[in-house]
Amino acid sequence: MSDKPSEATDGLIDALVIGGGHNGLINAAYLAKAGLKTLVLESRPFVGGAAITEELRPGFKFTTFSYAISLLRPEITQDLSLVDHGLMILPLIRTFQPGYAGNYLLLGPDGDENYHEIARHSAADAEAYRDLSLLIKRTCFALKPLMDSIPPNRKGNTAEDQAHLEKFESYIAGLAPDIRAILDRFANSTAADILDEYFETDLLKAMLSTSGIIGSRVSPRTKGSGLVWLFHKMGEYDGVFGEWGFHKAGNGGFTQVLARAVAALGGTIRTNAPVASLLYENGEVFGVRLANGEEINAKIVVSSLDPRRTFNQLVRPVDLPQDLVDAINQYEFWGVASKVNFALHDLPKFPGLENRSDIYMGFTNICPTIDYIEEAYADCLAGRFSRRPFMDCCVQSTLDPDMSPAGKHVMSCFVMYTPYRLANGDWTTERKNLGDTVEDTLDEFFPGFRNLVIQREVVTPDEIERCTGLTEGDIFGGALDVKQMFFKRPAEGWNQYRTPIAGYYQCGSGTHPGGAVTGGPGKLAAQQILADLSKSRNAS
Repeated sequence: MSDKPSEATDGLIDALVIGGGHNGLINAAYLAKAGLKTLVLESRPFVGGAAITEELRPGFKFTTFSYAISLLRPEITQDLSLVDHGLMILPLIRTFQPGYAGNYLLLGPDGDENYHEIARHSAADAEAYRDLSLLIKRTCFALKPLMDSIPPNRKGNTAEDQAHLEKFESYIAGLAPDIRAILDRFANSTAADILDEYFETDLLKAMLSTSGIIGSRVSPRTKGSGLVWLFHKMGEYDGVFGEWGFHKAGNGGFTQVLARAVAALGGTIRTNAPVASLLYENGEVFGVRLANGEEINAKIVVSSLDPRRTFNQLVRPVDLPQDLVDAINQYEFWGVASKVNFALHDLPKFPGLENRSDIYMGFTNICPTIDYIEEAYADCLAGRFSRRPFMDCCVQSTLDPDMSPAGKHVMSCFVMYTPYRLANGDWTTERKNLGDTVEDTLDEFFPGFRNLVIQREVVTPDEIERCTGLTEGDIFGGALDVKQMFFKRPAEGWNQYRTPIAGYYQCGSGTHPGGAVTGGPGKLAAQQILADLSKSRNAS
């Protein structure tokens, strides 16, 4: 590309970050903290990406897309002093699993209570739950250093690359044999296979299996679900693996905290500033061009967009190595989830627990059996949305009363499976039908639910793509699949946040450690950028 720098902006900015989602903001905050003059460019009128909160009805606040926090890397909170900027994560203390004919499972923060609750269904399962929970916790502790570090580059040919790879291989070889064995199971077995080995109760197996399918085009009996399950267990809240929280004012409240941190550290955020293309010459970046034609110069440009947009939209593929072009063209996106959000007159009522509001202070899973999920998945494979969908629901106003008027409630429903591409029709015509299906399903488990509905919002994969820029509405910025993780995210040889264009980096969810609200890509990319700058200064 032969574009030349414009004198008006040359030298004013050290680092440009494209995209004001949570990873972009975290990356910008770290760069600003290191003393770089940093500018975030966000295409929408507000920051947040998929982590936003909107008031779609007076007094009712909706977490339109992303709706919970767990995988946020703990050190980010300390490094960026996020508590000082208003970080307030409220624990999601319950998981409620409705079954058929008034049957249910209700787990919470007390291990002994959980033991007795599971033992209501099976004493053997209560014992097995303790055993498996401990093994998973040990596995998460073992993997935590890898989750929080830059992966080695297996295609690298420098002494540093080789030392990095040897250190990784030595670490894996040093893990306890039972940890290595369960890692192999997670990577190569299905979630259902592992659950069948440990448990006999359908309701419990269904509840646990949901961690293996969230946001992914897999079912509990599909290979790959084990890896998705382990990924979600890597999250932690307040030092406890696998626990989740809800940010005060929703995930939009969280990204506003990040925006304040960026500003406090000296960074600048500019909204309504969509980037059209990267400016580069002779394999080196020198800025970006906005959609309105304006050029902004910088020696460092960081894309928080997904890999397809980072490499195919902002850059001409002809200027990239063919192996990277091929890898990005083969990179898979699994847009299979929608959000349906409700404003409610009152809490739903579950038969036999009508006076219990605490059951909604966490997640409510609509999937009484693994067979139920498999039937929903079969619909997805046929190119239609699930006629009886799996839903991960949260009545967020039970945790944060400010989300709704007094006595009213908001309910967030993460709905699967809703394929990005439908075999017949499109989402413009099917959006209402999906909303009706979700409402009917909830009414089946919570009789009278439809009479509680004041308003609903249906957000399908195409709308997730249009609003957030996530290709095909994939909430992880690319499928969580063994061929797209760690060494290969987003492509072998380019898994360390660098790109073939000097000064151009990537920090989106399509890089390690992956999607969800981890912040890891933003933080690790900043580490790589600052290390490269330090080497450059030392070399000169």
